[in-house]
Amino acid sequence: MEKALLVHLSTDRISKFAAEESMQELRGLVESAGAEVRQEIFQQRSKISPKYYIGEGKVTELKKLLQEQQADMVVFDHILSPLQQRSLEDRLRSKIIDRTQIILDIFAQRARSREGKLQVELAQLHYLLPRLTGKGTALSRLGGGIGTRGPGEKKLEEDRRRIQERLTHIKTSLRRIRKRRAQQRKGRKSSPIPLVSLVGYTNAGKSSLFNQLAQEDMLTSKQLFATLDPVVRRVSFSDGTYCLLSDTVGLIKKLPKELKTAFRATFEEAGEADSLCHVIDITSPHCQRQIEAVEAILSELDARNIPTLRVCNKVDLLPESSRLLQRNEDPDRASVYVSARTGEGLPDLKKKLHHMLFKDQRIFYLLIPKSEKNIIQSFPKWSIVLKRREHNQYCELKVMAEPDNMVKFSPYVHRGDTTW
Repeated sequence: MEKALLVHLSTDRISKFAAEESMQELRGLVESAGAEVRQEIFQQRSKISPKYYIGEGKVTELKKLLQEQQADMVVFDHILSPLQQRSLEDRLRSKIIDRTQIILDIFAQRARSREGKLQVELAQLHYLLPRLTGKGTALSRLGGGIGTRGPGEKKLEEDRRRIQERLTHIKTSLRRIRKRRAQQRKGRKSSPIPLVSLVGYTNAGKSSLFNQLAQEDMLTSKQLFATLDPVVRRVSFSDGTYCLLSDTVGLIKKLPKELKTAFRATFEEAGEADSLCHVIDITSPHCQRQIEAVEAILSELDARNIPTLRVCNKVDLLPESSRLLQRNEDPDRASVYVSARTGEGLPDLKKKLHHMLFKDQRIFYLLIPKSEKNIIQSFPKWSIVLKRREHNQYCELKVMAEPDNMVKFSPYVHRGDTTW
């Protein structure tokens, strides 16, 4: 296991709490990537050093700490320029990783689908391309470990021309995949079946909640970004209605721009949803900052106006007094409190979700002569057909629809047997 030193530089008078919060998140990223954190180093400085990012005195201190702690690398809680990274590597004679690179490495480990792997490679190559300048094949660090894994690792030895060719090929492949995905989304948008996307900060418990609602068995883990590839499943309600539920990639503060671009199609899943469930780790000491970070990214996706239900997860880890306090602070009950682990609060969540999706609709029972084929075939296009059964001369339908759309079908509304 690789051993790492973590570095955070503050150039303004931000609180010590905020700096420690950011460093704690970096520690989680590094541990998720498979390394051991040996020490955390903080520095307060009026401005960033163009050459080393941190001050020269701190660089000297780091060189000593690398030997004392027998560390293999230094991980910065910032985005380093190519010059800063090269200067630090030359001075410290050690692997230098910045926040972008550590997140890219985690994504490289987690990606499973062809699209996910291509997206990771695209982001890696965009990150590495400017760092080839002046280094050539010296960037060949294929000894393994953080920062060298993933679909893009074999490209480190190639020149800029070969990397540009690979970038072109990946972009072409992703365009085809995105075109198919756009067609799928278009098909879903034209469907009366509503789509709900789970969004939230990474490790908030989205996948656990997805498993509970969709009765699935997806991977869940305390590691950050445990799941990457979006999954869509059907969720049924007690009255027979249903929706589609999508589990999206976890969001994070200071998300690298390479990943925002590369995973645009994945993030767009949230922007195309009819409703959102914003899953929140209610036990996190940084809960409010995480909420703000997710809402900022949703704003970038033009998803702020989508009806959203806040799902405060992990309530089972709170003492009962805290649970009552949380609920009293939310008198309009715009949030729902659940435990994806124990199932607590899930009936309330499904009830609120059903109301959000179907509040303007109701169930109708229809008895339509089989000779009216066009009418029978039209219902799945604009209403949710919950059940269908046929008699000798009639087709009986149970549908969820808006009352205004049912006016012209009033002669077929059946008020008899409504037990099915």
